[in-house]
Amino acid sequence: MDRAFSPAHDSWAPILNPLTEEVKSIFTTISGQEIAPDKSEIFEALRMNLADVRCVIVGQDPYPTAGHAHGLAFSVRGNVKRVPPSLKNIFTELESDMGIAIPPSGDLSPWRDHGVLLLNRVLTTQVGASNVHSGIGWEAITEHICKEVGSRGVPAILWGTKAQELDSLFPFHVSSVHPSPLSAYRGFFGSKPFSRVNSYLEELGRTPIDWSLR
Repeated sequence: MDRAFSPAHDSWAPILNPLTEEVKSIFTTISGQEIAPDKSEIFEALRMNLADVRCVIVGQDPYPTAGHAHGLAFSVRGNVKRVPPSLKNIFTELESDMGIAIPPSGDLSPWRDHGVLLLNRVLTTQVGASNVHSGIGWEAITEHICKEVGSRGVPAILWGTKAQELDSLFPFHVSSVHPSPLSAYRGFFGSKPFSRVNSYLEELGRTPIDWSLR
């Protein structure tokens, strides 16, 4: 697999290799910019084996605050003391839906370890500015990834309008507004995404996802 996709797992090679030129073109576009996440972490979400993906959570774009984004949608590094408001709202819904206590850290890596692909529609942004890399090519890349994952029968949680554009690619999806404080009260809270995905998996005889973060 091309080095452009590091640290993605080799199992993604058949999906990613055809996208090499498109990704290199994006890298040329953003060359010289201070970006989030770091270039070495852009494909961090794909570090997991494709065969282990059991659910996809799709968001918008990375946190623009320096040192926060690390390649997993909605996640922040474990040393970030102040959890972003969107992630606080996710934890509030997690506690309401599943009875899981709000964790001390905003690092969502345990979800990836449990089979959850945490993917933003747009994989980069400039430090200090949200959504400035929309329209430079990432949407086509992530749509291709989601199409391949969805074709394997994987359900999705789609948060926000950009994520909801992909709803037809998945056999089952839970869609709502983005968990941002600007929109969370318009349908995110009470949407019960975690239990609904688990109910779907159980109906198919699959093991439900462990949504705990400790």
